[in-house]
Amino acid sequence: MDALDLSYRLAVSLAGAVARACVRGLPPGWRVRLEAQCPDLSAGRWVWLHAVSVGELLLADGLLLRLREAGHRVHLSTGTPAGLELLARRLPRWNADTGLITGGAFPLDDAAGLEPFLLRPPGVFIALETELWPGLLQALETQGVPRLVVNGRLTDKSMDRGGAWLRRAASRLTQVAARDEASAEAFRRLGAPQVALGGNLKADLPPPNPLHPGWNALRAAWAEHPILVAGNTVEGEEAILLKAWEAARAQVPGLRLILAPRQPRRFEGVAQAFAARGLAFRRASDPWPDAAAFAATDVLLLDTLGELSAVYAEGTVALVAGGWTTAGGHNPLEPVRAGVPTLLGPGFTNFEDLVPPLLAAGRLEVVESGAIEERVLAALQRAPLRPGPAPSLPEGLVGALDRTWALIEPHLPRLG
Repeated sequence: MDALDLSYRLAVSLAGAVARACVRGLPPGWRVRLEAQCPDLSAGRWVWLHAVSVGELLLADGLLLRLREAGHRVHLSTGTPAGLELLARRLPRWNADTGLITGGAFPLDDAAGLEPFLLRPPGVFIALETELWPGLLQALETQGVPRLVVNGRLTDKSMDRGGAWLRRAASRLTQVAARDEASAEAFRRLGAPQVALGGNLKADLPPPNPLHPGWNALRAAWAEHPILVAGNTVEGEEAILLKAWEAARAQVPGLRLILAPRQPRRFEGVAQAFAARGLAFRRASDPWPDAAAFAATDVLLLDTLGELSAVYAEGTVALVAGGWTTAGGHNPLEPVRAGVPTLLGPGFTNFEDLVPPLLAAGRLEVVESGAIEERVLAALQRAPLRPGPAPSLPEGLVGALDRTWALIEPHLPRLG
């Protein structure tokens, strides 16, 4: 162990010791990681798949299905309370009574946190997107366990923030399946020895789960009304989109709105803002009423996890937020695949591999904040109330799961 590894080990050991000494006063995200436990699995015979939070867990769908169908034993970890909530809800479907899929919290990256996971180490560790934990990668390398990143995404900002510890962690990766060429080049510059283009797994996700039966009441009440679905809003965007919706509604009476904030911690604040504005709204997390109650409802606050991808198909027009007040943006593929006319803001730097081909194919529109009302009205005029399934995605966006599987399959533990 050289000075760089030693400095990291000392830093995380100190942080871990302090955290365990004052666990009751820690934020929930720290507490769940301090309580992380590994299931009783045979050494070298299981796959450790890590998805840091909600977005990565949703991304894991196709890969988990492929691993389960191949007969692999998988433990899926996540590092946030919201991720654990979604994991608990999705695990029965992912497992499908096979006994092959378990899940739980991701541990702290110190010796005490990692010990339960390394007593009987996995046959392979696979991280989704950009989860590079130096302590874990060093320990897995020492034990000869392959270390993979899939749908790897790396920005200049991530590289600048990570410093020498991040570069050392990247140098210990066995294989990176990058989601786009820019990320592939960034991983190479960071020092990852084996990098290939896998593609964006978001484009190859299976269809979303059907919505629960309570949605039938909303469908009945809103059957004759156009619906605007605004997904993944961030701070400041609710006010922009509500203003545009209200203006459009003045010209399209009966226009309903479903709005989904990006972060669960903002659900309550958005609900309070709706109430202060005097909106006739309901929360999706509350008990679902009958159709008569929804007939008097103008806005549904989608304050649940994992449903937005299916909810887009309930709409007439979709607004993909995250790009009107910030630069990153959010995934436009979900409404596009549902066949819903889709508008998004100019800040889509996190999806520069997806937006240009979708724009070229005429499958979405980039709109400045001041033009949202105008473009929503134009989309409403040409769209059916419920557009229905879309044609296939542009050819260059499909096939990511097959390419990624070809890259990881040689590293998977042997079956039987």
